[in-house]
Amino acid sequence: MKDYYEILGVGRDASADEIKKAYYRLAHRYHPDKNAGGDKKFKEINEAYQVLSNHEKRQQYDSFGKVFGEGAPFTAGQGFNWDVNLGGFEDLGDLGDIFSTLFEGFGIRQKRRTYKRGADIESMAEIDLVEAKRGTVFNLTYSTYGECGTCAGLGHEKGASFKKCDYCGGQGQIKETSSTFFGGYSRINACPNCRGAGEVPEHLCQKCKGSGRVEENRSARIDIRPGVENNQIIKLKGMGEAGENNAGSGDLYVRIRIKPHPVFERQGDDLFRVVEANVVDVLLGREIKLENLEGKVLKIKVPAGFRLGETLRIKGEGMTNRNDLIVKLEARTPQHLSRKAKALLEDLGKEFDGYNLKE
Repeated sequence: MKDYYEILGVGRDASADEIKKAYYRLAHRYHPDKNAGGDKKFKEINEAYQVLSNHEKRQQYDSFGKVFGEGAPFTAGQGFNWDVNLGGFEDLGDLGDIFSTLFEGFGIRQKRRTYKRGADIESMAEIDLVEAKRGTVFNLTYSTYGECGTCAGLGHEKGASFKKCDYCGGQGQIKETSSTFFGGYSRINACPNCRGAGEVPEHLCQKCKGSGRVEENRSARIDIRPGVENNQIIKLKGMGEAGENNAGSGDLYVRIRIKPHPVFERQGDDLFRVVEANVVDVLLGREIKLENLEGKVLKIKVPAGFRLGETLRIKGEGMTNRNDLIVKLEARTPQHLSRKAKALLEDLGKEFDGYNLKE
C-alpha cells in the first residue's frame, strides 16, 4: 500500500498548508520536463496530493488506508485539460498557484497584465432652443488623462529591458487572505506592482512615471443635429480618459441641455406659444401677424367661429419641417375706452344677444 504522507515527505499530522507547499516543491522538481523528473514519480506525487488535500478523502485514507466510492485519483496526463486560459487562474483559488508552478515547468510564463481602461467622462453642453432646432457645432474643452507623448503610452522607453518583479517574486500574483464570520478564505490576485506580468521595466518613463498617461486639456468637436432633445446624450468613443499603458481609452458622454425660451415652449417636436390678439381682429377674422422661432414674420387668418383660448396650428413651423407651431390666442382689450367705443360695444352686445353662440 502506498504511503501518501511518505511520498510528499510530510507527517501524518501535517496541516493542509504544509501538504500544499510540499506538493508545489515536489511537482516542480519531478515534472516530466525537468531533468530529475519522471512520469512515474510525478504521477505518485499528484495522486498523493489529490487524496491528502481533500478533507473527506484524507479521512477515509487515514481510517482505511484507501479511498472509496471514486475512480482513480488525478494522474499525470489523465483527467486534466491543459488547454486553459492562462489569464483566468485567479478564479480557481489555490489551484492557480499549482497551475502556475506546472506551467513554469513547461517554460511558459503567464502574461496577465491588468492595466486599467480609461474612465468614461460625462460633460454637459448648454444650447438655446434656436440652436436645438437648427443644429450647431461647437468645441468642448475639458481636462482628462491623455496618452503620454514621451513614451507613446508604454510607460517605459521603447525597447527597454525588463527585470523580475520584487513585489511578487516574478509570479505575477499575490495571495490575499481574509477572515470573515464564517472563517478565513484566500484569493489569488494579480500583482499590483507588475500588473500580473511578473516583470517590470528597468527604466520607467520619467514624464508619466510608468502609467503611460498624463493630465492634459483636450478639445472635442461636438456636432449637434437639428431637432436634438433636452437631456439627450451624445457619445464620443475613445475621447474619455486614456487607459494605463495603452489599455484603451474611455468614452466621452455629452449631455445636451436646452435653455428655456422666453416665448416658445417645446412640446415633443412641436412648438407652442401664446399670442395676444385684438378681440376685434378675432371677431372680424382679420390676419394676425406673429414671429416664428427664428424671427420670421408669419400671417395667420382667424377662422369663423373661432373661440378665444383655442389653438391654431401652423404647419411646418415646429422643431422640424414635419412638425407644427401651435398658437393660442388670448384676447387683448384696451385699458381705456372712449364714449364712442363704449357705445359701439354696447350696441354690439345687444346684437350678440340675438345670436346662438353655441352653434
